Amino acid sequence: MKNDYKLNTIVEMKKQHPCGSKNFEIIRLGADIKIKCVQCGRIIMLPRIEFNKKIKKIVTY
Repeated sequence: MKNDYKLNTIVEMKKQHPCGSKNFEIIRLGADIKIKCVQCGRIIMLPRIEFNKKIKKIVTY
């Protein structure tokens, strides 16, 4: 997948969060990417390489 995401982009991940949602909002970009669950608001920080493996598709820009 091409890395054309930016801040406040909603992405769908391959695995769902324990709350049941698969959609996350990107709130920080860099070497690490910080994402926030759209449903419950939990924040997760992933290395960029791991994030690129786990992303399924971009929902909205």
